[in-house]
Amino acid sequence: MSSDSTPGILPLPETPWDALGPGIREPVLIDDKTFLIERPSESDQLLDHPFVTSAFARDEYLPYWADLWPASRMLAKAIVRETWAPGLEALEIGCGLGLPGIAALSKGLRVIFSDYDATALRFAASNARLNGFENFTTLQMDWRSPPAELQVPVLLASDLIYELRNVEPIVKLIKQLLQPDGLCLLTDQDRVPALALREGLADAGLAFTAHVARAGEPGGRRVKGSLYRVTHRR
Repeated sequence: MSSDSTPGILPLPETPWDALGPGIREPVLIDDKTFLIERPSESDQLLDHPFVTSAFARDEYLPYWADLWPASRMLAKAIVRETWAPGLEALEIGCGLGLPGIAALSKGLRVIFSDYDATALRFAASNARLNGFENFTTLQMDWRSPPAELQVPVLLASDLIYELRNVEPIVKLIKQLLQPDGLCLLTDQDRVPALALREGLADAGLAFTAHVARAGEPGGRRVKGSLYRVTHRR
């Protein structure tokens, strides 16, 4: 996966394999479906790697993709419960390990996994194949500067509003990439910037509804959040 080398633009990151440590494969139960997800087993150790400290100094980037966050489980649950027209194309923004995109593949959608980090895309693609799916592509993308020509009928996003500075570019991204009659499903763990997200969607002329969402590991803690269904205002 090549990085953007345009003068004046920061190259997109590619977390080195030697920073990841040992991996773990675990089953993830979403309603009546079980997906296998491989991930780094000691993601917290990534923060001490020289690549990560350098990437943070350059662009405040941290490889959050290496964890399976509760909001991704919330989104996967929403996806498997949705009724989809066959063959729709879905773009997962900040796909990380790829669970929501894999859930979409299981429902017959064609998926574009996108992430800022090339190594995350390798995990998402590997996890999709691990679950028997091939109907996908990958796209390394900075959500602050998406491809100008890209538009899709379905956008999928989970736990992207973890910092206030992310709200404006995410709202702009949704407005730009979502087709006029498209649907964006976005889940959030009700983090502090959630109010700014709602205000930003409304100010951008996007319609949305918010629903309570919950997810957690079997036998473990459960997390409450919100599922946003976002469309262009009619």
